[in-house]
Amino acid sequence: MNVGVAHSEVNPNTRVMNSRGIWLTYALGVGILHIVLLSIPFFSVPVVWTLTNVIHHSGMYVFMHAVKGTPFETPDQGKARLLTHWEQLDYGVQFTSSRKFFTISPIILYFLASFYTKYDTTHFVINTASLLSVLIPKLPQLHGVRIFGINKY
Repeated sequence: MNVGVAHSEVNPNTRVMNSRGIWLTYALGVGILHIVLLSIPFFSVPVVWTLTNVIHHSGMYVFMHAVKGTPFETPDQGKARLLTHWEQLDYGVQFTSSRKFFTISPIILYFLASFYTKYDTTHFVINTASLLSVLIPKLPQLHGVRIFGINKY
């Protein structure tokens, strides 16, 4: 029994990325992160772009692909506790608008970082590794696969 629960979703984690204004808030958050890093006087512009890229991708990896479960008490008999946020997103349906947005946004940030670092080898390698660390777990073939653990099925 869910006493005091004000939502009608079985798992609100599945629809939170479709809620009104979340994409704008996400983009503004990345922009504010970039501006804060630009305000640090001893960082050059290429370093700031690389830091923005790496911090964003690290945060996205942890939030979307590393942490399992949901902050809500769900009546799904514990099924959500075995899934990451990415696997819960849109009830696991692939290629929805939210999933496309959260797949394309790191790629756009990567292209911006690569452009502003003028494809310097060091920055390019760091940015590419950062991008791959957040794109590979999004592949539909890896849905439900555990690299360092037991498969949930």
